[in-house]
Amino acid sequence: MKKFKKIIPFIMILSAAFANLPMVAKADSSKVVTLGANLSDEQKNSMYEYFGTSADKVETIEVTNADERKYMEGIATEAQIGTRTYSCSYVEPTESGGIQVKTANLTFVTSSMIASTLMTSGVENCNVVAASPIEVSGTGALTGIMMAYETASGEELDEGQKAAATEELVTTGELADSIGQKEATDLMNDVKQDVIENDLSEEGEITDAVNKAADNLNVSLTDEQIDKIVALMQKIAQYDYDVKSLKDTLENLEGKTEGFFTKLWNSIKGIFGGGSDDGGILNNTNEDILGSNIVTDSTLDDIKEKVENTDTEGWWDKIVNFFKNLFGGSDDKEDTEQSSSPEEDKGSSDNADTPQDTSGDDTGGKTGDSAGNDSSGEDAQPDTSGAAGEDPGSEEPSGNTQE
Repeated sequence: MKKFKKIIPFIMILSAAFANLPMVAKADSSKVVTLGANLSDEQKNSMYEYFGTSADKVETIEVTNADERKYMEGIATEAQIGTRTYSCSYVEPTESGGIQVKTANLTFVTSSMIASTLMTSGVENCNVVAASPIEVSGTGALTGIMMAYETASGEELDEGQKAAATEELVTTGELADSIGQKEATDLMNDVKQDVIENDLSEEGEITDAVNKAADNLNVSLTDEQIDKIVALMQKIAQYDYDVKSLKDTLENLEGKTEGFFTKLWNSIKGIFGGGSDDGGILNNTNEDILGSNIVTDSTLDDIKEKVENTDTEGWWDKIVNFFKNLFGGSDDKEDTEQSSSPEEDKGSSDNADTPQDTSGDDTGGKTGDSAGNDSSGEDAQPDTSGAAGEDPGSEEPSGNTQE
């Protein structure tokens, strides 16, 4: 135990240090911002400020509603697609660490949904911030992110995989309306992992995988929902995916111990070797720019929350046990021998104060007025009568917006 205690201060210093290190971007890539075509100039400027960058430091792509329709027509409803585009993104391809996503003011899709569907599109490693100056559904955000990734990385994603990713995003969102966002995301991820890892392709075996995942999550699905998921997974099963990248991203989203602490150790190694994977551009956003009512969500927050809320071990215990294993396992036997040895210093003690974790959700400051945070937006979400679309009596509709 004494041997391990000697490295505890070292661990604490490194643990504090790695939290502020940027993720190493791919050497042959650039950072790309996408802006919704229907934003005002003031709103576009506010998005650069929110992302923590400027137009002269990144390549910028304007995304139109026609771009979104290319992948969403026939998959999403007209109300979900809308007629205007306000969603923006900031994309940074990376060397490793899976996919990390942060969202702001997206009400229909979550960071986990975007991360998982990006993996379906063929992306393996990248950091993404998807946001809007006003609250929008975010259903069209994936289109801009895929466009940005292709430009930033120089890699062309398969058209069929991009279509499957869009369908997955819409299907997961619709499922979330029925069983909840977390349950829908977890179910889709569990089934997809089963399909890819076990090379499932037949309707019957995928149906069994869906039912098993639903039972494990204690959720009920209708026959229509099951059929829709099975059809989607059969499309995904047609493509080859890197299982390691799949696990990296899904373990990030699930907050699994192995995935999380592998990331921790890789970050610590990065202090000496130039590699860290704790979110990069996700840590550079300025929440004040989008006002006090900003709604944020991050896969990094999901990891932290799920690890800290585990029932089996506390946060500090996990760090201690991780490094005990790393540096040669338990020292209990050594401690026993030392405590019975007449040479041991009677004035010393093996008891040490364990620091308490005080970390919380990384939502950043949320004060200040929004720059360009007006009531304008994309198509208003349908009311109970089923009406949707632009308000013909005004240039921009008010209320919650849909894209």
